[in-house]
Amino acid sequence: MNVVAFNGSPHKEGNTWHAIKLVTAELEKEGIETEIIQVGHKAIRGCTACGQCIKNKNEQCVLPGDDVNDWIQKMKQADGLILGTPVHYAAIGGTMKSFLDRAFYVTGVNGGLLRHKVGASVVAVRRSGGLPTFDQLNNFLNYAEMLVPTSNYWNVIHGRSPGEVLRDDEGTQIMRVLGKNMAWLMKLVEHGKGVVTPPEKEAKTYMSFIR
Repeated sequence: MNVVAFNGSPHKEGNTWHAIKLVTAELEKEGIETEIIQVGHKAIRGCTACGQCIKNKNEQCVLPGDDVNDWIQKMKQADGLILGTPVHYAAIGGTMKSFLDRAFYVTGVNGGLLRHKVGASVVAVRRSGGLPTFDQLNNFLNYAEMLVPTSNYWNVIHGRSPGEVLRDDEGTQIMRVLGKNMAWLMKLVEHGKGVVTPPEKEAKTYMSFIR
């Protein structure tokens, strides 16, 4: 089994990276391979709502010049995902948001490529804004029908300078527990294949409240 983690920070080994590493360390103890991809330092355009991914259904976004399509394939092949971001104005960093908007839409319109994979969110923040950012990340996991492991508190860790989050004793425990629970859930999913029949995927129902 393998997990791919996306680091939405512009800093390669900042506090978001440290938070992700605390989680992946627990996964690796359980024999799960991990990879961290840095997103936050890239130039990534936001979704233009062109609708071509719906038309083409080739598991690709038509916007050129970045790594989003490569990352989509990594997401498809992975058994689990970790989404990590710093907090910018009580929200996901802009580059990370642009990537998630495009990637999750493409995976969704191509038959739900992430459905029933295991996905977790982690947030690194100096002081405030961690919970709304955590909620925003979870929106992507929930909409994709992913299975979300929990920890013993919300997955937010605090620190300012790179590595300072490691002094947040409660935050580091949260990440460790998350990693342990994620590994356990992934094993349940793996051992359930061919034994427990998953629910049939339903076609999405859309409704407009404007009449």
